[in-house]
Parts: sequence; C-alpha cells; structure tokens
Amino acid sequence: MINGASVGGCTAAILYARQGARVALLERRSDVNAHKVLCTHYIQASAYPVMAATGLDKALEQVGAIANTADYWTRWGWIRPPHDPAGAHGYSVRRETLDPLLRKLAAGTEGVDLKAGHTVDELLVEGGRVVGVAGTAREEPFSLRARLVVGADGKDSTIARLAGARTETTENGRFSYFAYFKGLARQPGDAARVYYLEPDNAYVMPMEDDVTVIAAVVSKARLDEFKADLDGAYTNFVRSLPEAPDIDNAERISKIVGTVNYPLISRDPAGSGYALIGDAALTSDPLAAVGCAWAMQSAQWLVSESAPAVTDADAASGAAVDAALARYGARHAEETGPHHHLIADYAAARPFNEIEEFSFSAAARDARMAAHFHTFGSRLMTVEEFLAPEIVARMEEVNGHGLSDEVLRRLAGEDVAGSGDGAADDVFEGVAR
Repeated sequence: MINGASVGGCTAAILYARQGARVALLERRSDVNAHKVLCTHYIQASAYPVMAATGLDKALEQVGAIANTADYWTRWGWIRPPHDPAGAHGYSVRRETLDPLLRKLAAGTEGVDLKAGHTVDELLVEGGRVVGVAGTAREEPFSLRARLVVGADGKDSTIARLAGARTETTENGRFSYFAYFKGLARQPGDAARVYYLEPDNAYVMPMEDDVTVIAAVVSKARLDEFKADLDGAYTNFVRSLPEAPDIDNAERISKIVGTVNYPLISRDPAGSGYALIGDAALTSDPLAAVGCAWAMQSAQWLVSESAPAVTDADAASGAAVDAALARYGARHAEETGPHHHLIADYAAARPFNEIEEFSFSAAARDARMAAHFHTFGSRLMTVEEFLAPEIVARMEEVNGHGLSDEVLRRLAGEDVAGSGDGAADDVFEGVAR
C-alpha cells in the first residue's frame, strides 16, 4: 500500500507491480490531473535510469520536456559545462504536465490499483508492526491491510506522523518566489541558468511549450522587501541579474507564487512495516533541485531491497520485509546523507567557504572542472569523488593557488582542530559521513 500518487509513489507503484506485487496506490485528491505547485521543475540526471525503467523518459519526450543542462553564474564568471546532447541528463518540466502523466502511467500498469480520493488518518498496528491503514473515501470509511505501507505523501507526511518517525528539521535561510513566462529567448542547448549571488540565488529554466520558470531564491534578510511589494521586488530582482532574461518583452503567464518558510526535513526512512520515500523521507533545499530525482531514486532503492520479501507468498511473518526495510534505510542514508549534509549547510544563506570558493572558481576557469562541477550537481558522483585528490590538484593548477594547509590535511583525513570556518568544517563532515 502506497499513500501518495505523486512522483515517488507512482514510481514505486510501477516498479513494485513489475516485480509481481499487487499495489494499492492511494491519493487524497480526487482529480487525476492534480499537481504540486511548489517545485524546482528540474529532474536531475541521477534519476534518468529510473525514468528509463518506468518508461517515463519517453513519455516526457513526447510532451516536449526539456533534456536539461545548466550554466552557473558566479563572481568569477560563468561556469559553462560542455553540453553534450548524448550525455547524461534529466528533464525540466512543469508539474502540471509531470504529475498527471506519471499518475496515468502508474494507473495503466497491471497490478496497480489507483484509489483517488482516499485520505489516510490511521495506521493499523499489530504487535508493534504497521500492517495497514484506515481512513475515509468520499466520506465513507475504508481500511486496507498490506505487507508494507509506504509513505510517499510529501514533507508533511501523514504516514510519518502517525508512525512517529524520528524527524530532524533545519531552518532554510532563504525564501523563494517564481513565475512562468512565455516568449523568452533561450540559451544554446536550452540550458538553464543558475545564479550564485551570495547569499541570494536565482534560476531561469526553460520547459515545455515555450514556458520558462524564473525563480528568486533570496536571503530572509530581504523578506520585508518582498512582503511590502512582491510584484515590484520580484521584477526588480530578476531585472538585476547578470545578463538578465528580458522579461519586459516576454509574457508572464502566471501569478508570482512561492513560500517564505520551507525548512529542510530529514526522517528515519523506515520502521517496522512501513517505509518513507521522496519528501516524506527527506525534504531537501529546493535550490539544490534534488526533490523529484530523489523521490524516484528512493522509490527504486526501496523496491530493489524489499520487492522479493513483499512478493514472497510463503513468508509467514513480516521479519523478511523488516530486514529489507533496514537495508533500504541504510542505503538511503548512504546515497543521500553526504549530499544533503552539504545542501543543508548551504541553505543557511551564508557566504561561500574556502572549499566552495576554490571549486567554483576552478569550474569558472576550466572546462574540465566545469563538467566535473555539473556532474556533481547532477548527483552523479559522491562527495568523496568531487573532492578526490586528483581533482583538488587540477583545481589548484587552474586557480594558480592551493587550499590552505589545514584544509588539505583535513581532506587527507588527518585529525586536526576545527578551522574556525564552520561551513568548511561541515564540508569535511559531509565527506566523512
């Protein structure tokens, strides 16, 4: 049983059904065309294998989703990774396109029963183990028993709340507003533009149907400015961007929407009889654009670990499922933990630390380092790989200077005292986790 028929839930339903499971896919909203509003709209390349496995890649291409890449503005100039049309990529797409498409793909998969308009408000528990859910559907009560209950129900997850999942919350030092435009000129390769303005950020992202989303991701120190005059503050912010998009000669086709408080939330992704995927397990900073990708990938991690136990008709108890869930929890932490640690640290809206200055400046000066930077941001490599000794040496060569001796000793794994740069210290902790 999966609660939540959005990105993670639909992906998990498709993958479980293809492994022979019968899946009840519950969605509280009755409209199959319902979609999430707040989203970065960028599916990282790390999720491409999952999209290919579900058939979502071809479906997205048929509706005109953009095979994505990005350029990055920094105070050292533009980071411009080489754009290879045949290279690794994800997709940029509006949620009003993505969500119904994925939901219909799941509903059309044999073994998946999409139950729209079903609201879960209780977990069924026996012997300390979750064995199902209960709730209401069109004002009528329902209950469902299942070998596994999956919470794919977002950052305010009902399953997580009812199960009492351990939760850690980190404040986000930025707020964000975005709007959709038509008629904007596009960059070569339909590249998105991401701006590191220190501490503010922005992105300009082309999508299907000649639509571009422009987001202002701004330090909370400027919140009063935006509250006083949202339209004026947003418009002036976008106009002030280096090589700004020409919004004055484009058509804005939406309201300016956003949020002033979007904390980062990390939960234990599994317990006895239940698992959490997507934002229910980990709500990271929208600026990092990992939400959709990690929703799909966490669905795949869960299915790969647990499908054999879930579909074993001879299993006499939930022990095999719970053992699989423990493996999933460990894999989730291994795959996302170091990345999220760095993302959460940067969400404080602080200045760049020494390692960030070193790596960003190198990427702006060297095509090889630009490609390396983009690959890391696409979550196609580990933190350790990003800061491998040969990479640090290349960064030193192109920058004309090295990292401080203390930083180099810490990268080498030596136990030295804190640097006094808390953000830089967090980078090392992220490498070690």
